[in-house]
Amino acid sequence: MLRAMTDENSLWKGSSSQWLNLGPFAAAMLVAAGILVGSLLFPPAAIALVLPVVYLIWRYLVVRTQVFELTSERLRLTRGVINQKIDEIELYRVKDSQMVRSWWMRLTGLASIVMESSDRTLPNLVIPAIHGGEQVRELLRKHVELERDRKRVREMDFDEHGGDAMDHA
Repeated sequence: MLRAMTDENSLWKGSSSQWLNLGPFAAAMLVAAGILVGSLLFPPAAIALVLPVVYLIWRYLVVRTQVFELTSERLRLTRGVINQKIDEIELYRVKDSQMVRSWWMRLTGLASIVMESSDRTLPNLVIPAIHGGEQVRELLRKHVELERDRKRVREMDFDEHGGDAMDHA
């Protein structure tokens, strides 16, 4: 019912790709193979196969339960397998965003969006390994500017030394 009071609209909602788990999944499979070989010599050791299986399930759930939502006013991050945590950044607080694509991301059609914000609780945020990264980054950039214009605010960086450019001339 509170949503009716604002014109906030959901623009994009998504989660990271399970490709993020390629390394951990491969490591868990190697451990499982080692346990299987060890269980040939000592059969009760086969019970240890539970450990890599539980690890695989946990890693899958961690990535699966991390959801990003871009609205017309904020970027919301929901995460947590057992307990859920929701973090938000007001769009006008986003200072900079970059799209990063490593070689394996280019092969799989994924991209990560790296953001810097003036929000003290989330000064840096990464949306890792998503499909359509270019479109999401462009949507984010556009709505950051729209929200800044709507609120009549500008993001300003100040020199760490406290002086202006004329002091260094």
